[in-house]
Amino acid sequence: MRTAYSVETVRTAERELMARLPDGALMQRAAAGLAATCADLLGRVYGSRVVLLVGSGDNGGDALYAGARLARRGAGVSAVLLAPERAHAGGLAALRRAGGRPVRADGADGRSAAEALIERADLVVDGIVGIGGKGGLRPDAVPLAAAAERSRAVVVAVDLPSGVDVDTGEVRGAALRADVTVTFGTHKPGLLIDPAREYAGSVRLVDIGLELPEEAELEALQHADVARLLPVPRAESDKYRRGVVGIAAGSGRYPGAAVLAVAGALRGGAGAVRYVGPAGQAVIARFPETLVSDRGPTHAGRVQAWVVGPGAGDDAATVAEVVASDVPVLIDADGLRLAEVAAVRARRAPTLMTPHAGEAAALLGVERAEVEGGRLAAVRELAGRYGATVLLKGSTTLVAETGGGAVRVNPTGTPWLATAGSGDVLSGLTGSLLAAGLSAVDAGSAGAYVHGLAGRFAAGGAAGAGVAPVGAHDVAEAIPGAWRDVVRDAG
Repeated sequence: MRTAYSVETVRTAERELMARLPDGALMQRAAAGLAATCADLLGRVYGSRVVLLVGSGDNGGDALYAGARLARRGAGVSAVLLAPERAHAGGLAALRRAGGRPVRADGADGRSAAEALIERADLVVDGIVGIGGKGGLRPDAVPLAAAAERSRAVVVAVDLPSGVDVDTGEVRGAALRADVTVTFGTHKPGLLIDPAREYAGSVRLVDIGLELPEEAELEALQHADVARLLPVPRAESDKYRRGVVGIAAGSGRYPGAAVLAVAGALRGGAGAVRYVGPAGQAVIARFPETLVSDRGPTHAGRVQAWVVGPGAGDDAATVAEVVASDVPVLIDADGLRLAEVAAVRARRAPTLMTPHAGEAAALLGVERAEVEGGRLAAVRELAGRYGATVLLKGSTTLVAETGGGAVRVNPTGTPWLATAGSGDVLSGLTGSLLAAGLSAVDAGSAGAYVHGLAGRFAAGGAAGAGVAPVGAHDVAEAIPGAWRDVVRDAG
């Protein structure tokens, strides 16, 4: 499991470690890791052209010391100083001793000279802003960031891309877009959450010896973590012991939502799927193993969890009936619009809500852009307001519990999953995990993980994010392969 910690927690850990180390030792550890990554990216250090963008904080010091190491190996290193009088003195002296050249970013022609250096560079190191920076880049740094993006250089960010909020993942102005981010001690939330994640590129973690608390700000599950959560039938298992999930979904206008939710549920590990709703004929035609009822949720028979809402239209009565049940419930799509806050908060059994950004914005009474720009705040606010676990879908899928604690962030997926019906498949899959006995946060996390991996497989294989368009039915059909991949790799 990857974990991420807030700036305050990281700084506390750094202070405690620095108190036990010789002066400057921690920065040298960071600089050594940064220099090693830069050398690896360059391939051939001798004769390469490296430009450091240096601000006034410790990230600038890290960049200067790393630049000195590269200069000693024969790289031509220039340091563009955005605040020359406040640049890290020790790092600047080390760079000069190694043959590096400081360049002022101010002055009549300083800006154009600095930009020209950047545009000719093989590698640019972003040490402009430290982890405590807020808001976007200052105006004097914006032309340098633009020059880095214009160049053919590999851009390496020190700890975080300058201009992003490392605690929230928000980007509130201009920011520098990196190809690689070298972060120290631990991941930070903004490196795992969009929109900031998009600016970080590939993230490489350098261990500098920090001792961090057990409870993190953010958690990202990996194959081994998900494999431990996925249900495995035993010799004495029958369909009821494995869990029965009820699907209350679909309508005359949207029968496909019911079919796709059932598809996800049948591949999600439950022993049986009961369907209730007006799309019974469409469901049974596609999946004859489904137990179909037209008598409503209360009379559908035994279930261990319900999924309600995909394609439900305006069927508020069915949504209310399911929400009033005493088993775990997943509320999605139209169900989110129809479920009453008081009824959800009054539930005693686990509740998992699965909105996308637009639905979350409607529930919170804000613009969609506010949710997309502040995903971490939005998912926490929804969980607190409804007293439920919330899975916020999107380019970064987050899962938050109502009582606080670490938020789960899903590392799998592909942009090709942004297709109609994909969320219905996720609801069915996750509902089956609820029926199998997983907690709401574990079901949401494992469901999102397997669903995202299935999306990759459907779009072109496990090697990357995928290369071809997919439909929701393709994603459903790829779930068993993703499931096998998780279990096989973890074993």
